[in-house]
Amino acid sequence: MNQETFKETVFVLKDKMYRFAKSILTDEDEAHDLVQELLMKFWQKRDELISVGNLEAFAMRCVRNDAMNKLKHTKVVQLYHNNLSEAVVDERYPSLTKELIQRLIAALPEKQKLVMHLRDIEDYDIAEIGETIGMEESAVRVNLMRARQKVKGQLQKIFDYEKRQINKNRG
Repeated sequence: MNQETFKETVFVLKDKMYRFAKSILTDEDEAHDLVQELLMKFWQKRDELISVGNLEAFAMRCVRNDAMNKLKHTKVVQLYHNNLSEAVVDERYPSLTKELIQRLIAALPEKQKLVMHLRDIEDYDIAEIGETIGMEESAVRVNLMRARQKVKGQLQKIFDYEKRQINKNRG
């Protein structure tokens, strides 16, 4: 694989890889570093990449695996989930923004978070998600449904809270 082919087939995936890594790691610098490291590995193994059937799914699986390995070595997930849950509950007047929804998604269990990110943010279809993260299509659908229900429930709690606050201030 020459440099031009590499640019057209692998390097074009860097933005998707970054967004996916960031959704797992939550730290922009760590996500950027992870993608850079993977691109370097891919370049070094570029001749072997020719035999990969679905290069995008392979790249996303590599991002997932490397990101999960980073998280295993640091206990960031546990601390993040604990702090995030408290922050969402303690907010007095949360504004329903993209950031809030992303925080709710980030607080989901790993499988649900990955499936929801790939489906609703990266716009993968169910089969691609299953291939990317090594999960049966039925399991992908179940995890996606549960993730959406959980985010919807949390948003409903926030809406109800805001409605009570508005009614309380009027009365």
